[in-house]
Amino acid sequence: MDIRTELYWESVNKYGEELCGDKTEAVQSPEETIMVMADGLGSGVKANILSTLTTKIAVTMLCQGSSIEETVETIMATLPICKVRKIAYSTFTIIRVDYKGNCYIAEYGNPPVMLLREGRVLKLNGSTREIAGKEVKEYRFKVQRNDILIAMSDGVVHAGVGGILNLGWQWQNIAEYIEKVSKVETTMVSLVKLLSTATMNFYMDKPGDDATIAAIKIISPQCVTVFAGPPQNPEDDEKVVNQLIENPGKKIVCGGTAAQIVARVLEREIKTSTYFVDPTIPPTAKIDGIDLVTEGVLTLDRACKLLTRFVDTKVQYKELRKLEQQKDGASRLARLLLDATDITFLLGRAINPAHQNPDFPKNLSIKLNIVKELVDILDKMGKHTEIVYY
Repeated sequence: MDIRTELYWESVNKYGEELCGDKTEAVQSPEETIMVMADGLGSGVKANILSTLTTKIAVTMLCQGSSIEETVETIMATLPICKVRKIAYSTFTIIRVDYKGNCYIAEYGNPPVMLLREGRVLKLNGSTREIAGKEVKEYRFKVQRNDILIAMSDGVVHAGVGGILNLGWQWQNIAEYIEKVSKVETTMVSLVKLLSTATMNFYMDKPGDDATIAAIKIISPQCVTVFAGPPQNPEDDEKVVNQLIENPGKKIVCGGTAAQIVARVLEREIKTSTYFVDPTIPPTAKIDGIDLVTEGVLTLDRACKLLTRFVDTKVQYKELRKLEQQKDGASRLARLLLDATDITFLLGRAINPAHQNPDFPKNLSIKLNIVKELVDILDKMGKHTEIVYY
């Protein structure tokens, strides 16, 4: 069972602090996803330094193949000592999920991770062992598609202490709330936002501590195939179109010549448009059975620029909402690529004389370079990418 992951997290700063004492870092690759959420001692600048060091060390070492023992020992040896309390302290939650669905969680000092499965929050059964003089709780289990793993800092469970709630927003209360709202809010982003909003409400908009909610959703592979540019050998036209149609998931054609090849091989009509949604981006077209048909070089180049905003693993929610509202070809292409987990480019190597025009900007001179740049951006996002040359 191959699985993929979606990530989202939100943090609330302690009232009066410019910096958050919690920090979340994540890395997605074709092999696995690693998310680390840390809560630094106290609040403000010192806490921010502690949590940032913890997440950076953990993500870097784990990605390079270090063991959890080596990682925890390095964290404890590296954190600066608090002059007031004479301790180096940052709690953390580490979640690793590989593409086969094997999940490993290590917790030190943070509230237990919640597993939302089929509308119910499950409390995980783990074991405790000592690493570098610290008691670390570990969990190992298999995830299922549509599972959501939710990690949080203690600022969430302490929301309302001494105010609206005498003992704070306890773990069980949060679990019941998640079960209730998950019946209405089906997206992970909406769920995290509701939890964050509820936390702020219990603090009466004046948080007494930094509060972070970080989530990982287990999803099925979302495939997209992009046919960009005519094959070098015209005899491969039928072959590339057949691969485009046979590949699972969404199908995109970029470029006028590529669109003509698809229409000819499939014996379908190209329905062109002269309406410019954006005056700088050529209009899209339509071919039955193809999800998006766009112009080539200009559209791909703009999609590259749009996607650079999303290289950070954490989804920039506001930017995503803005992108959804744009209907030009480049924005639609960028959105389809953002939603995908597995992307195949069928890249024709025939030279288009128009792309060699000296009046064209340098970065538009060769389509291959633009596609390679686009693939590089998608790789940084943790997408599974492949280029098949024709």
